[in-house]
Amino acid sequence: MPPSPPAPTLDEARALTMRLYRVADRARADFTAVVADLGLTSLQARVLLQLGEPTPMRALAEHLGCDASNVTGIAHRLTAAGLVERVEGRDRRVKLLRLTAEGVRLRAQVAESVAAGATVTAKLDAAERARLTQLLDKVLA
Repeated sequence: MPPSPPAPTLDEARALTMRLYRVADRARADFTAVVADLGLTSLQARVLLQLGEPTPMRALAEHLGCDASNVTGIAHRLTAAGLVERVEGRDRRVKLLRLTAEGVRLRAQVAESVAAGATVTAKLDAAERARLTQLLDKVLA
């Protein structure tokens, strides 16, 4: 039987954790900068990216990890910009947000810009990205 690998040290665990935090911070900063160039806040961009189909505002709040009242304000601003519209769901009491034609266009532009402007995708080749995905999936399992 092969010997067990040495147990990680506190210093090693701390160093790995700090690197993960730095990567997450950089990813967040990349996203914020890219969407700001398109005239959006991070939350507005996240809503646009989430709206592949009409979605209840409560579901958007859960996705964003915020109170539904925050989504109401975001929806108001996106509606005023002509990017989304409020529509009734099957249950007329539930309001859904749906992308307008301009919202669909901007959503595609956001997705393309975020993919191109992310440090992780810019600095890693396809094989490295696939390996990183595997490792992150293993950590998150």
